[in-house]
Amino acid sequence: MSSLIPIQFQTFDVDMMAQAEGRVAIIISDEGKMGPAARRANRLTRGAVARLVESEQFEKVKSGEVITLAWPGGMAAEALDILILPRRPDVAEARKAGVALAKLAGGKALLVMAANQTRSEDLAMGIALRSYEFDAHKTKDSDPAATVTIAHQKSDEVEAAFAPLYAIADGVRMTRDLTNEPANILTTTEFADRLAEMKDLGLEVEVLEEDKLEELGMRTLLSVGQGSVSPSKVVVMQWNGGDKGDAPLALVGKGVVFDTGGISLKPAGGMEDMTMDMGGAGVVAGTMRALAKRKAKANVVGLVGLVENMPSGNATRPGDVVTSMKGDTVEIINTDAEGRLVLCDVMWYAQERFSPVGMVDLATLTGAIIIGLGHENAGVFSNNDTFCDAFLKSAKAEDEGAWRMPLGAAYDKQLKSRIADMKNVGGRPAGSITAAQFLQRFVKEETPWIHLDIAGVASVASETSYAPKGATGWGVRALSRFVQDNFE
Repeated sequence: MSSLIPIQFQTFDVDMMAQAEGRVAIIISDEGKMGPAARRANRLTRGAVARLVESEQFEKVKSGEVITLAWPGGMAAEALDILILPRRPDVAEARKAGVALAKLAGGKALLVMAANQTRSEDLAMGIALRSYEFDAHKTKDSDPAATVTIAHQKSDEVEAAFAPLYAIADGVRMTRDLTNEPANILTTTEFADRLAEMKDLGLEVEVLEEDKLEELGMRTLLSVGQGSVSPSKVVVMQWNGGDKGDAPLALVGKGVVFDTGGISLKPAGGMEDMTMDMGGAGVVAGTMRALAKRKAKANVVGLVGLVENMPSGNATRPGDVVTSMKGDTVEIINTDAEGRLVLCDVMWYAQERFSPVGMVDLATLTGAIIIGLGHENAGVFSNNDTFCDAFLKSAKAEDEGAWRMPLGAAYDKQLKSRIADMKNVGGRPAGSITAAQFLQRFVKEETPWIHLDIAGVASVASETSYAPKGATGWGVRALSRFVQDNFE
C-alpha cells in the first residue's frame, strides 16, 4: 500500500530557503505584492523575481498558477516555484494551489515559504491529496517519500488546523489504494483483512462469513458470489465517537472485487477496469478510517458486502429466482446487474440491526449514470429532501461533484416480474433510476436514505483536480464533512 507524503510545519524564517534542496515555493499575491519570502528570494536570485513580476508573462498568469525558475542562481534548490495566490483565497483556491505545487514537485522535497498566508492548512491538504502515487507493483528501488515543509509565522496553529485534514487525506489514500489494487491481490479475504487492521484505530470490526450470511438470509448477496472460489463476506465497522446509545449514521458500500458480469459475461474490451467495482466499499472504508483518525464525535457504522462475480458451473443463471433477507423475491434477468443484489441485503441488515438515523449507500452501480453525468458528478438519489440537501451542501463545500437525480413510482413498472416480486433490471431506459428504485424497496419508510451511484467518478482515465489518473477517492471528503456538519 502507498503512504501519505510526510508534511511538517516549521516557524517561518527567510533564511531557510538559501540552502534548501529540492524545490522551494514562494507566494506572491495576484496583484504582484511581494512579501518577505519573495523579497529574500529576489535578493538571492539577483532581482530575477522582481523582473518576473514586472514582465508581461506575470500579467497573464491566473490565480493558483505557478511560474518556475529552474536552477535559480544564488540558491541550492533545483527550482524556485512562484505561486500566484490571493491573500485570502477560498478553500478550493488554496487546495488547488497545493495541487499545482505537488504536481511540479513530483514527490521530491518541497519547502513552501507560506509566511502569513491564510488557509495554509488547505494548501497543505492539496499537496497531500495530489502527491499520491500507486506504484506498489512496480519493480523499482523505493525511495522514502520526500518531506514537504510548510514554513509559516504561526506554524503551530496551522499544524493544528491541518491535523484533521491529514486524517481525511489518509482516508482518501486508503480508498484509492483499495480501488487501484488488482483483483488477484485484493481478494474478498484480503479486503476483509485490511479492514480488520483498522481495529488499531479504535474501530470495532466484525467479519461475517458465508455461514452467518446464510443464517441471516442474505441470499441475494450470496447469489452474486456463488460462482467464485473467493468467499463472500460482509464487514461491519463501528465508530462510536458520539453519545452512547445514539443511533448511528449507516454507510453501506458495494464491494465487488471483480465483476466479469457472471453468466451475462461482459465484453473483453475494458474488463480489466472492473477491479474498481468495489469502489463503493472502498469509499466506506476510507471514510471510516478518516473518522477514526480525526476522532469524530459521532456514531457511524460502515458496512460493506464483499463478493466476486464470476461465471462457473455454480454461478447464478439468468432466470433464477432468489429470496432477499427482507423476504422479497427477485428474478435475476441479468447477472451483470449484481451490485444492487449485494446492496439490498446489506442495507436491510443495517436497518434491522442498527436502526440508523440515516443511511447512505455507495456503489459503482450503472453505466447509465456515466451517460447522464459523465465523470464530473456522482448521481444522487434520495427519499428525503432535508437529508439529501445536507449531503449536497457538504459535497459542494469539498468540491466533489454530485447531482441529484429523480425517483418516482412510475419507474417501478419497469421492474415488474411475471414470476417474482421484482426483476433485478428494468431495461435500458432510465437505467440508473430503475436501479435506485430497486434499492428503495429495501429502505424502511422511516429511514432517511441517499443512494450514490459513483460509477463515473470512482476511477477515471485522466487526472482530476486532486488526483492522478486512476482511483480518485471521491466521496471520503464529502462524507466526512457530512458527518462533521450534521452529526457531530
